Amino acid sequence: MNKIKIFSPATVANVSCGFDCLGFAVNDLGDTMSFTKTKEKGVKISKIIGANLPYESDKNAASAVALAMLEKHPADFGLEIEIHKGYAPGSGLGSSAASSAGAAFAVNELLGKPFSQLELTKFAMFGEQIACGSPIADNVAAAIYGGFILVQQYSPLNVIKIPVPSELMLVAIHPQVQVKTKDARDVLPEEIPLKDAVTQWANVGGLISGLYANNYETIANSLKDIIVEPARKHLIPHFDEVKQTALDYGALSAGISGSGPTIFALCKGKETAKKVHQQIDELYQKTGIDYTMVLSKINTQGVTILESN
Repeated sequence: MNKIKIFSPATVANVSCGFDCLGFAVNDLGDTMSFTKTKEKGVKISKIIGANLPYESDKNAASAVALAMLEKHPADFGLEIEIHKGYAPGSGLGSSAASSAGAAFAVNELLGKPFSQLELTKFAMFGEQIACGSPIADNVAAAIYGGFILVQQYSPLNVIKIPVPSELMLVAIHPQVQVKTKDARDVLPEEIPLKDAVTQWANVGGLISGLYANNYETIANSLKDIIVEPARKHLIPHFDEVKQTALDYGALSAGISGSGPTIFALCKGKETAKKVHQQIDELYQKTGIDYTMVLSKINTQGVTILESN
């Protein structure tokens, strides 16, 4: 294989109750990336479409991951990378993670697949550190494994893939406002009452149980965040109205995707998802704020190959 073109999905992290440990991949939103072997060693980014990102190999998440992998597993070739961003950085939908995970997957294929999914997640975490300053695993693991994932621990890293109920659908709205990750981190409480921590732990357990059991009622009852969402929601215009509208029209629940500003809602069935999408769309049209929306299945495959030769 001398060239590979891949699709790397957007991701929703935290999933309400699972701050920094839960995530899932989005089926119909993501990045398209091409990787071509070159005779000259090293990694070069030749094209970036859809976002203003660095071309320097050590500053771009995708090329930084590729360099790290070629250092770990030396090869007799270099790489040229093209990146087509399918959605905006800073959306709360794992933009840098899509680049990092896509690069990890593609380079592994070109090397003959010497690395496991867990090892690819570690490489992709390095890309997250380059892009965001922190080697967080939830978004990149969701993109690599597909479906829902739980980052059970970091030392040593352990990622668990969780089943996805077949009728589960995503509706998401991305208001075109900026929420800096640092600002979203700064508003978090430094201390949490024990009773709140117990409630949050129980919700994480309930959500995972509901996903395994295909029990939508348990999923809905567990998709509650009493710690992070109350501290962050003021950063997102009309968050409460969007969430209430989603619930009023049948969503299982709604919450903040990553650090925002995207708001996600999970729904049972396509018809309910369409209603929720329509009502949120009508609500936000009245705000005067630009936005984009997504209606999608959950991506269960993770990064996928579009073309190779």
